[in-house]
Amino acid sequence: MSASSTNYPRFAQGPVAKQIHNIYRDRLRQFTDNGQYRQQSLRAKFYNARVHDSDHIKLSVYSPPNLERPTFKEATSHEFSSANLGDSFGPSWSTHWFRVHLTVPSSLKSDEHLEFHWDANNEGLIWLEDGTVVHGLTGGGERVEWILPHEWRDGKEHVFYVEMACNSMFGNAPGGDSIQPPQPDKYFTLHTADIVSINLAARALYIDFWIIGDAAREFPLDSWEEHEALQVCNDIMDIFLDGDGSEESIIKGRKLAQKYIGAHVDSSKVYDSDYESIVSAIGHCHIDTCWLWPWAETKRKIARSWSNQCDLMDRYPEHRFCCSQAQQYKWLEQLYPSVYDRVKEKVKLGTFQPIGGSWVEHDTNMPSGESLTRQFLYGQRFFETRFGQRCKTFWLPDTFGYSTQLPQLCRLAGMTRFFTQKLSWNNINNFPHTTFNWVALDGSQVICHMAPDNTYTAEAHFGDVKRSLTQHKSLDQDKTSLLVFGKGDGGGGPTWEHIEKLRRCRGMSDQVGLLPRVKMGESVDDFFTRLEKKAETGTEFVTWYGELYFELHRGTYTTQANNKKNNRKAEILLHDIEYFATMASIRNVIKDKKSGYSYPKKDLDDMWEAVLLCQFHDCLPGSSIEMCYDDSDKLYAQVFETGKKLLKGALTELGFVDLHDTHGHLAVLNTLPWQRSLVEPPTTSIVDSAFHTVHCPAGMASVESLYSQLGTHVPCTIEEIDPDNFILRNAHYRVDVSAGAITSLYDLRTRRELIPRGAKANQLVLYDDKPLYWQAWDVEIYHLRSRTELQGGRTKIVEAGPHRVSVATETRISEHSWIRTTISLDSPPAVPWHNYYKVDPAERSPITIAAEVEWHETMKFLKVEFPTTIHAESATYETQYGLVRRPTHFNTSWDAARFEVCCHRFADLSDAAAGLTVLNDSKYGFATQGSTMRLSLLRAPKAPDAHADMGRHEIRWGLLPHVGPVGQESVRAGFEFNYPVRVERFGGGKDEEKEVAKLLGSLSVDSQSKGLVLDWVKRGEDDEDVSRRDGLPVREGKSVVVRVYDSLGAWTRGTLKWGVLPVKKVWRTNLLEDDEEEVSIEKDSISVEVRAFEVVTWRLQL
Repeated sequence: MSASSTNYPRFAQGPVAKQIHNIYRDRLRQFTDNGQYRQQSLRAKFYNARVHDSDHIKLSVYSPPNLERPTFKEATSHEFSSANLGDSFGPSWSTHWFRVHLTVPSSLKSDEHLEFHWDANNEGLIWLEDGTVVHGLTGGGERVEWILPHEWRDGKEHVFYVEMACNSMFGNAPGGDSIQPPQPDKYFTLHTADIVSINLAARALYIDFWIIGDAAREFPLDSWEEHEALQVCNDIMDIFLDGDGSEESIIKGRKLAQKYIGAHVDSSKVYDSDYESIVSAIGHCHIDTCWLWPWAETKRKIARSWSNQCDLMDRYPEHRFCCSQAQQYKWLEQLYPSVYDRVKEKVKLGTFQPIGGSWVEHDTNMPSGESLTRQFLYGQRFFETRFGQRCKTFWLPDTFGYSTQLPQLCRLAGMTRFFTQKLSWNNINNFPHTTFNWVALDGSQVICHMAPDNTYTAEAHFGDVKRSLTQHKSLDQDKTSLLVFGKGDGGGGPTWEHIEKLRRCRGMSDQVGLLPRVKMGESVDDFFTRLEKKAETGTEFVTWYGELYFELHRGTYTTQANNKKNNRKAEILLHDIEYFATMASIRNVIKDKKSGYSYPKKDLDDMWEAVLLCQFHDCLPGSSIEMCYDDSDKLYAQVFETGKKLLKGALTELGFVDLHDTHGHLAVLNTLPWQRSLVEPPTTSIVDSAFHTVHCPAGMASVESLYSQLGTHVPCTIEEIDPDNFILRNAHYRVDVSAGAITSLYDLRTRRELIPRGAKANQLVLYDDKPLYWQAWDVEIYHLRSRTELQGGRTKIVEAGPHRVSVATETRISEHSWIRTTISLDSPPAVPWHNYYKVDPAERSPITIAAEVEWHETMKFLKVEFPTTIHAESATYETQYGLVRRPTHFNTSWDAARFEVCCHRFADLSDAAAGLTVLNDSKYGFATQGSTMRLSLLRAPKAPDAHADMGRHEIRWGLLPHVGPVGQESVRAGFEFNYPVRVERFGGGKDEEKEVAKLLGSLSVDSQSKGLVLDWVKRGEDDEDVSRRDGLPVREGKSVVVRVYDSLGAWTRGTLKWGVLPVKKVWRTNLLEDDEEEVSIEKDSISVEVRAFEVVTWRLQL
């Protein structure tokens, strides 16, 4: 029998009530209250003293004119005038430089911790007198402190500078809605410029209490851990009250807190326990390269954010910080060398961790396949040249959906891992996985992790750690997760509070359990390495095949049409320049003669970096403020100007002269790798006024007048039935047009009508477009209920044949907007046959529609639709390096969610016998519902750019009926619709012309499936005459890099030929042009085997 306690009281001391749980829990707020109880709460003890008198802080200011952002050297060379607390500074986006003379008061010299606090509710950057950046400021009560150097307690006056930016972290939107267009005349009042003595014990108790209080609020009510947390918090409050908030009571409160969070939370030793950790916390700072602020402000955000992280790494040894986007590192290197040097030092130590492998965190829906390739090529090469390492993890936490070919491109760029979380924003379906294998069209896979906390800007709260387990959807395979924490979007990154909170969370897990155990001090790659090892040892992670479609932000396929058109034009221009420049730079090898021409690598790099920058996931999608598109317009203008110069230089080297020269003759240049036959209208560069026919193999051919074709040409005709009703005919189609709409499209080859009786194709339709919130980003499914047909106006003949017939219709959209559409049908190009020409039934040109639009609408969506007689359960859309099929029905919520999707150059609806391909020259939004296809043309959101898409637009689309399911004909038509032939004047003789024609037509690929496309030709990055000597190994000699992909989805065997090129060796490479496998040469070719939708790169060593 156990002995009874002798101390247990015999008599009750009085009544004791059961605690009313919610009342004692709600009481906790008083202790950290910033409202009516602030002076009686712990907050009142944070500061021992605050000094802001003119004896110790003197301010003066220089305000640059015209919204200029001068360098430190420029700014500090000017005269400064007196400034005071209470002064206001503006307008929006202006910069103001403050010189601060600071003397630490003798009364504070011995205090434990001194900070300088600065707050004008806007961002800022602190510079030392020698031009060294030391600290970034956020403003508005966030990150307003800078720890004063201890050596400044010498009683002397010290000088430093504050660079004030007149914008908040999220720009200059009026009121509390950050996505509204910025207010141009915003002013900011400087209300804090103080020397502050900090009570570190009170600050630490605040964090203790915060985390334990969260446990009391968020642990299950039926757990002892929740009740224990509530008692500890109430006891801390009682101790504080009993001690009247004394320093002793604060220290006692901290001692009591250790009962719940352990004794090691004041150092990184808290992570030294041997317990298993399942949450890996990584600091991160997502900086939108442009969004609610222009690029110029982003450059300063980088310096603010990353300088702070370097400081935190010095103070917190467990802190690890990852950051992506090579462009941002390059800006830092160019503009803030002192910060860049600190970053480089931390990278060597492994605490600052470059990640991502791409030039920017780009959109993945709309860039071409080659653009995605160059994002990786330029990104990985930058990280390798600057830090001696390539990235292993592709990092895209905030991009609006993920293209189906990304896993393949990641693997080809040396990355096996992928991180995002954006699909947690889906507004229809809940994505079902956290950790899984993501599989591309060709079967390549990467291991993907989506942070279960559903954010890349976690505040490192108790709840963030808890949700890292409770919202984990892949626990059957693995229980670990990433917690990505730190202020983001507008920059900032982790704060000292974040790191302190995570220490308490770990201490709590070790002390009382229940909360998932968090760990710091590792990298993202460490986390993924463990996942890969599990996969290697038998863990079967689930698979997701195809695109990671984002069920939100579908309007971004259409918003800011001009920006998207510039992107498409720039991609095509770069394709053509690199093709011609490659041939020009190797011509001397074939001729065995010296040449003064050099492959223009620097200029091409500048062009590519500009285009890649504009593909940032808030720029190309159209979700930035107007200033960003002013910037991108200027950048594209530079790209086109440089491109024009480079094109001329390459063509001159190849023997071409000015079009208006009197000598030489006209030639047509075809940069696509197959023969094209088409009719070209007269241009100002052609002497006569006749239409010309082009039969151009890959490379170069002559131009011939159609009138020279011996009378065998089959013309096209037009017939006016009655006013506004016309019939257009050629050898392939009969097209009935009524007031701008196509009421019949009859394919003479298949003898099939493609438009239902009574329906109207090419019908312009207008929708009301008011999403739930994100105007520039979103279009919601309910917009489909507001369809309004636009009635065409007067239609007239504008071209009457015999080589082209056209009718034009002007349609009023509203009082302020109109659209003029021109439907054109060409005569089929006759092809040479024996001694005359004949029509080849396989050479079919599309029905082309050119539109000129004056657009001044508010929250409207303009589309053009094509009802068809085709029934199919899926439609086909071109994507990067392949095709993707999506449902035409709404059987499930997953199907219905894809009511607006992304396509590239074409979309197609086919049955087994025939189909219709809709081509476009600059559009990306599309929808196919049932048998009706719709191409999205223009939107009119008013936030964040109040003038998005307003003004004049020129758009082209086309219709290509075809036999059988979608195939080579549609793929090639998509290319041809976008890549114009170039009419140039060749200045050399016939022998030289033959030599150049052979050179330009030397590269070709054929295959059994007819699906292989020779997509790109360029020079090798590391060739000795191309390399920019950036620290990477240089290769001797010259090489040509060719990129080929399967476009149809069939394993195929084929041949890559190079004609007159003196190829010595061939290497299969990855996207980064690392030689991986030498390929056997068979005379002037190699045999190739390509998987369905595989992308293959070869390097031909000359």
